[in-house]
Amino acid sequence: MNHNRCLSRREFIGLAGLGAAGAAIPRVANGAEPQNPVVNKVFQNGTTVDRELVSRKVVPFPNKQVRLLDGMFRQQAEINQTYLHMLPTNRLAHMFRLTAGLPSSAEPLGGWEKPDCELRGHFTGGHYLSASALAYASTGDKGLKQKADELVAVLAKCQKAHGNGYLSAFPGEFFDRLRAGRPVWAPFYTLHKIMAGHLDMYTHTGNEQALETLKGMADWVGRWVGSLSDDHMQRVLEVEQGGMLEVLSNLYAVTGSERYLRTARRFDHHAVFDPLAGYRDELTGLHVNTNIPKIIGAARQYELTGDLRYHDIADYFWHEVTGRRAFCTGGTSYREHWLGTPGNLEKDMGQDMEECCCGYNMLNLTRHIFAWTADPRAMDYYERTLFNSRLGTQDAQGLKSYFLPLARGWWKYYNSPYDSFWCCTGTGIEEFSKFNNSIYFHDRDGIYVNLFIASEVNWPQKGIRLRQETRFPEQEGTALVVSAERPVEMALNIRIPYWATRGGRVKLNGKPLPVFSSLSSYLTLQRTWINGDRIDLSLPMSLHIDPLPGDETQQAVMYGPVVLAGRLGNAGLTHSNTYLDYNPSPGGKPVAVPVIQAGMGVGANWVEPVHGQALTFRTVGQSEPTELIPLYRLHGERYVVYWKVNPRTSKAQA
Repeated sequence: MNHNRCLSRREFIGLAGLGAAGAAIPRVANGAEPQNPVVNKVFQNGTTVDRELVSRKVVPFPNKQVRLLDGMFRQQAEINQTYLHMLPTNRLAHMFRLTAGLPSSAEPLGGWEKPDCELRGHFTGGHYLSASALAYASTGDKGLKQKADELVAVLAKCQKAHGNGYLSAFPGEFFDRLRAGRPVWAPFYTLHKIMAGHLDMYTHTGNEQALETLKGMADWVGRWVGSLSDDHMQRVLEVEQGGMLEVLSNLYAVTGSERYLRTARRFDHHAVFDPLAGYRDELTGLHVNTNIPKIIGAARQYELTGDLRYHDIADYFWHEVTGRRAFCTGGTSYREHWLGTPGNLEKDMGQDMEECCCGYNMLNLTRHIFAWTADPRAMDYYERTLFNSRLGTQDAQGLKSYFLPLARGWWKYYNSPYDSFWCCTGTGIEEFSKFNNSIYFHDRDGIYVNLFIASEVNWPQKGIRLRQETRFPEQEGTALVVSAERPVEMALNIRIPYWATRGGRVKLNGKPLPVFSSLSSYLTLQRTWINGDRIDLSLPMSLHIDPLPGDETQQAVMYGPVVLAGRLGNAGLTHSNTYLDYNPSPGGKPVAVPVIQAGMGVGANWVEPVHGQALTFRTVGQSEPTELIPLYRLHGERYVVYWKVNPRTSKAQA
């Protein structure tokens, strides 16, 4: 890390630049303590718990201390909340009741929650609780908390009826099949979702009943895995298990009970972890979202135990995926797998690209990487993925996507209200409930402004509020306004992103400051802040090309951090191939897309802004102009993200 300092004429301004653009994010070597570490505490239910053995350089503010302000993120979060309110509690609990031998007359849900689906319960007793808890913490929605509290109470009755700590919407016989090596669809995956939902209800809403239910489930898991040899357990782990390593680790952090840490370690999957610990990428052919949650669990183990092997697993994996296995959006996977080799994604193009769960979990992993290093390049990736891989995957009704096609001529498609409940429906309702959770981090001395999203953070320990007023990315910059009970000495660290190649300007209370920072760094303003202080940051954006890794002739166009999509009309699109039930892929065929005629290596000179229309562009120098808008804005149309660019004059079709 490089640290530079500059002086203004009137005040000391600390300018911290963390590395040059494009360089690898430095890794924490040999467990070395970062400079100025935060005390080893994590926020849980408004208090702090001191079980961490690794000092994080920065920590996020609790969700309840950050509020979204008017803007597209708040709008999308409110649409999601409306969907959460719409789902009836009795239908969510139906299969849990029947499995426990309790009566229920509710209408069953469909899709992956229908009575004969082997993943039933993952959404209704898991994702729904997590999303409701996150939405309550992020907005104070008491009605949603009440619904979730009622569901927790019903599930506690179901667990009591089982009499052994077990809780699921499917019978324990599924675990007998898992033990015997017979086909079964991921019972630990579903169990993890239910456990994580209860943990979130405890940590974000203070529901003590949820914690007691969770401990009963974890004790049941401990007894189940305790009966297996290590070799037998490794065979069990060949079946998708979600984030069992993470949730059990987090339960240890909450309770301090060592038995949960021991149970967690049974979910170390050696076939995946050993190559990563040895800095070997053997990911090709693996199911992507089976494995990202395992790595999040490894990151959590490192933080709680200090075991450097876990650090190396998580750190190496993150660098490999974000550096050599990610698309322009930050997302990853094709047909749910890594098919291409590192740095070559030609095999990963088509309709079923970028499973949305993968983007969700990569953001969760990135929060750990950033907390260890405070390196802005982790937040460069986070911003890219949030705006492009996550934001545009919800429609106006709150329905979510499963895949996000980036190849030419496809379209977005979504779940139905009551008859889908895919895994990505679940991670989607969680993501859209917590848009506020990574905008701001802090260390002992100051605030890190990571994302340009209209919001306000409250830091009562410092007696300060920071309000961010912006319409980014329509507005090329942001304003930060201080509300302080008294003068506060503090560092304000503002991310200068990788895409700010045209420089920028910063003003303090209307006066330009003769300081800025390099790309992918933090501009650190160190001073005594008083009520009403205002920072205005200008960050001009520009068009640039992001080629598909491994094929320079397939090019995506970006404007700043925003991926642009070419609009291709809605030919052949119907309600039935846009809103799906059980099957998360509609099939069909793409439309033909004109090949772009442009010289290789010429950048984005075949695209220009449309005058007077924000974030609207068009192709130039082609047989027909095509309009481009941000991918996150585009719904109900076919589109192209990766254009085929031909240096010849042929008018062939892609």
